[in-house]
Amino acid sequence: MPPPLIAVVGPVEPPLLTAWVHHYRSLGVERFLIAFHFPDHVPDVRRHELQAAARELGIIPTGTSTGPWHEHTNTQLRDALRLRAGPGWHLLADADEFQQYPAPLAEVIAQADRSGHCVVGGLMLDRVAASGRLTGWRPEDGLDLAYPLGGHLTHRLLHGDPRKIVLARHNVAVSSGNHRAPTHRPDTNRICAVHHFKWRSGILDDLRRRVQRFSSGAWQERTPAVRDEASRLLAHVDRHSGVINISDPRMAFRRVSLDRMPFNWPAEARGIFTTWRPYRHTAQDPRQ
Repeated sequence: MPPPLIAVVGPVEPPLLTAWVHHYRSLGVERFLIAFHFPDHVPDVRRHELQAAARELGIIPTGTSTGPWHEHTNTQLRDALRLRAGPGWHLLADADEFQQYPAPLAEVIAQADRSGHCVVGGLMLDRVAASGRLTGWRPEDGLDLAYPLGGHLTHRLLHGDPRKIVLARHNVAVSSGNHRAPTHRPDTNRICAVHHFKWRSGILDDLRRRVQRFSSGAWQERTPAVRDEASRLLAHVDRHSGVINISDPRMAFRRVSLDRMPFNWPAEARGIFTTWRPYRHTAQDPRQ
């Protein structure tokens, strides 16, 4: 039986939710356990549109909540969904994350079981427009056409943790943001690609709001890491006339697709996954 998909979904555009559900159904997922959470600034009409889109997809959310998006909010809601999902493997994915596996999902899980691994790891591959602009997209054209470039923006520019736990046994605790399973390590020779479609129209407003509300204490944080990552992206686009500098070699942007794994992905992903360490600020990087 395929694993249930566990996700806390914020105020994304309904076409993204539709594309996300279709993507995971194409991987074999049949059961979606999602909870909506909407910060106070989200208008009622947007909430209703997203809830209607879920119903049209045949998905009944387990709950809808509103209020501040504290750093612990997502984790608490996600863990409640995992309890509801019950025993077995759980697939963990944010609504802007489209996982890509080197083999069918059933084979990936069977391999993990045979090797004694209780988690499967993924690595973020940030997707951006060919111009570097934070643009919108047309559902009829698809995400691959709108955001054809993939690279390591989260890791190399934002100094964020690009690692993900994409599959976990029900009894394995997973950290905030699905970045780690503190007591389990995935097989670093079998890291899936997590196509990260975050850098779309509207994200700059979201990041500014995040910085302001975490800084003021309106939203609670455990560490300043999330706020610092948002600030780095905002500073970067300010320096580059409102766009992401896709020519920066550190981020290794190139054309990729959801239809095939990136060239040389196993070695690339293993190299980043095994060497990543939390960022320690020493001096401002002028290339940001």
